[in-house]
Amino acid sequence: MNGIETYLVTQESLSRDRTTTDVVEAAIAGGVDVVQVREKDAGAREQLRIARELREPTGDAGVPLIVNDRVDVAVAVDADGVHLGDEDLPVPDAREQLGEDAMVGRSVSTVEGAREAERAGADYLGVGAVFATDSKDDIDDDEYDIGLGPVRAIADAVEIPIVGIGGIAPENAPEVVRAGADGVAVISAITAADDPEASTRDLGRAVRDGKQEREVQP
Repeated sequence: MNGIETYLVTQESLSRDRTTTDVVEAAIAGGVDVVQVREKDAGAREQLRIARELREPTGDAGVPLIVNDRVDVAVAVDADGVHLGDEDLPVPDAREQLGEDAMVGRSVSTVEGAREAERAGADYLGVGAVFATDSKDDIDDDEYDIGLGPVRAIADAVEIPIVGIGGIAPENAPEVVRAGADGVAVISAITAADDPEASTRDLGRAVRDGKQEREVQP
């Protein structure tokens, strides 16, 4: 998990008439590290269809395929893992269904939540929403636009990798990484981009720049 720099969260409604598979294949060409199927406007059957379409290109590229919320869909497509929120299955129950080698992530916005998720066995944390975003229409007010302070606090509080999410683009990704994130997760920055492949490359470059700057911080 420490190698994650760029993490794509899918949302076909933002893809500008491209399919999710089109966007994911472009992101893979651009060097994306993880793909999460998150189609909030789709039912279980549609999510299953999309996840099945993505299983081959992600598998061929060695890019982990994660399913948001739906452990059943992750099992059905033999995904590499699942990403869970407050209303989803607890981490240990998800791992029991997916197997010990599964990648299980957890969304958090507080130090308390981060520590609890780490104790429960989460492999990584999605922290946010860091900045204001139109993509996360299902987050609570107290988890919206939390800023960089909680990213720093959570990075100091846990040992597992953390990925910042929410309103992140190549322009502000370095400051999220300087605050302690190991990588960044995005929706619009890749999905809605004119050139998703180039945007993925730009995002990866921005994350690496942030890591270099963090190393020289006093």
